[in-house]
Amino acid sequence: MIFFQEIQNLYVLAAVPILIILFILLIRWKRKAARRIGDANLVKELLNGYSKTLFNLKFILAIFAFILCCLAVGALVSPEGSANIKRTGIDVMIALDVSNSMLADDIKPSRLERAKQIVSRLIDKLGNNRVGIVIFAGKAYLQMPISIDHSAAKMYLSSASPEDVGTQGTVISDALKMCYSAFNPKEKKYRSIILITDGEDHDEDAIKVTKELAEAGVIVNTIGIGSPQGAMIADKQNGGFKKDENGNVVVSKLNEDELKQIAQNGNGIYQWFNNADEIVSNLNQKLSGMQQSTTIDSSFTSYKNYYWYFLLAAFILLIFEFFIRDVKKISINALLLFFLLLGSSLNSNGQAENKMIIQGNNLYNIKDYSKAVDVYSLAEKSHPGNAIASYNLGNALYKSDKTEESIKSFDNAIKNSTDLDTRSKAYYNKGVALQKANKLPECIESYKYSLRIDPNDEDARQNLERALKQQNKQNKKDNQDKKDQKQNPQDKKQDQQDQPKEQPSKISQQDAEEKLKTLMEHEKNLQDKLKKVRSPGQEKPAKDW
Repeated sequence: MIFFQEIQNLYVLAAVPILIILFILLIRWKRKAARRIGDANLVKELLNGYSKTLFNLKFILAIFAFILCCLAVGALVSPEGSANIKRTGIDVMIALDVSNSMLADDIKPSRLERAKQIVSRLIDKLGNNRVGIVIFAGKAYLQMPISIDHSAAKMYLSSASPEDVGTQGTVISDALKMCYSAFNPKEKKYRSIILITDGEDHDEDAIKVTKELAEAGVIVNTIGIGSPQGAMIADKQNGGFKKDENGNVVVSKLNEDELKQIAQNGNGIYQWFNNADEIVSNLNQKLSGMQQSTTIDSSFTSYKNYYWYFLLAAFILLIFEFFIRDVKKISINALLLFFLLLGSSLNSNGQAENKMIIQGNNLYNIKDYSKAVDVYSLAEKSHPGNAIASYNLGNALYKSDKTEESIKSFDNAIKNSTDLDTRSKAYYNKGVALQKANKLPECIESYKYSLRIDPNDEDARQNLERALKQQNKQNKKDNQDKKDQKQNPQDKKQDQQDQPKEQPSKISQQDAEEKLKTLMEHEKNLQDKLKKVRSPGQEKPAKDW
C-alpha cells in the first residue's frame, strides 16, 4: 500500500491557486500598461522578440515543478518488508491511584509523584514484558492498552493526574476489574496486576474481586504509598485543607491491612514504600519468576521512498524553464522552487536518519545491544551532530559494558543537543557511567550539571549523595594509607613510649577514707538546711503538654 508518510506537509499545495491568480493579475497588468502607452507601433517595437506563448510556457513549467516539490515533501512511501520479533514475557497491568488523597505530602514531594517514580523505574526493568496502565479514583479509566511500547507508557504515566478522573474517591475493585478486561481473555496465565495506592478504599468489593482474579490465573501485587500517621490534603479551591461533611479536616492514612489482604489473596507480595530501588527489585524478581509466554510481534521496519522521482521530474522542468529565452535572469519562481527542492532533500535525509534510530530502538528493546550499537553508530556517522543518535548509542554501549566509549557518546549528545531535557539525561547517564568506572570527581560534576538543568530530578540527587559519600570514604582511606606509609616501625615504637603512663595514686587508703567521711557529713548538713527552707504543704507541679 502506497501512502504519504508526511501528509501534513501537503498543505503547501494551497499556494498553487494563489500563484495562478497572481499570474493572471500579472497578464492583466501588462495589457493595461500597453494600452496606457497608446501608440500600437511603439508597443510592438518595445515587445519585439517577446513571445507570449513562451512566457506562458515558462509559468506552466514552474507551477508544475512547484507541485512536484510539494508532493516530494509529502514523502510518498510503500512498505518494503516487515520484521518478526520473537518476544518471551508476560502482560503487566499497572493500576495507579490518582485520587486527591494521593496529593498528600507525608511522602515528599507527594504520594502520587513517588508512585510515578516507582512505575517509571519498573517500566525500565520490564524488558520484553508488555505493559498497560489504568488510572482510578472514584472510577477507573484505561490510560494505555497493553503494549510493548515502554516509551509510550512512560509518556502516559507522566501526564496522569487527579484532573483526568471526573469522580473522586478510591474504588479499588473497579481498577482491578478494568485491568482484567485489558488482558487477552484467551490467556489463563502470564498475567499480573500491580496496584499502587494509599489503600483508602471506599467500597468493600476489592477482596472479593481479588479472589476471582486469582482463580483466573492473575497475580496481584500491591504497593502502599503513605504513612500510618497520615497527612492532611491540600484543597486547591479554598487554599486550605480538605474537610469532611462535619467540617473536620480530613487526615489521609495508609491502609496497610487491606493492601496486605489483597496481595495475599492475589498470590502476590505487598510492599510499603520506603526505598524505590528495593521495591522495583523485589517486583522484578517476582515477575521474572512467573511462567512466560512466547509471542511474535510483526511491524514494518523499512519503506521504499518515491520522493526522489518527484524531485527528479521537478529538476528537469526547472532546467527547461531556465533555458527558455524569455528573460535573461533566473526567475523568482525558479529560486523559490530551488529552495523547496533543497528543503525536501533535507527532509528526506531526516526521514532516513529517524528510520535508523527507530531500528536501533527496536533492537535495544529486545536487549540485542551489540546490533543496536551498530545501527546507532551508523546513524551518528551518516548524520553528524544528531544528539538523539549519540545519546541512544551511549545507552547501548553502557549496556554492552563499554563504559569508556559510552562516556564519549554522552559527551557528543551534550555537545550537540539544544534540548534541555536531553542534555539533563545525558549528563545523568554520563554520571552513572563515570561512577561505574570509579571516576568519582568527574561523576559528581556530571550529576551537578544534570541537577542545574533539572533541579527536580530526584534520581540525580540521590546518586549525587551516594557519590559524595563514596568519595569521602575513599579520601579517608587514602589519607590513612599515606599516613601508614610515612610512619616506620621505629616511629610507632617511639610513639608508644611517648604515650603518658598511668601514675599510681600518692594518697594513702586512710586519708581517702577520712576525706570520704567529711564529704558525707557535708552532704547531710546541706540536706537538713533544704528541709527547713521547704514549706510543709508544697504540691507537685501539673503536666505542661
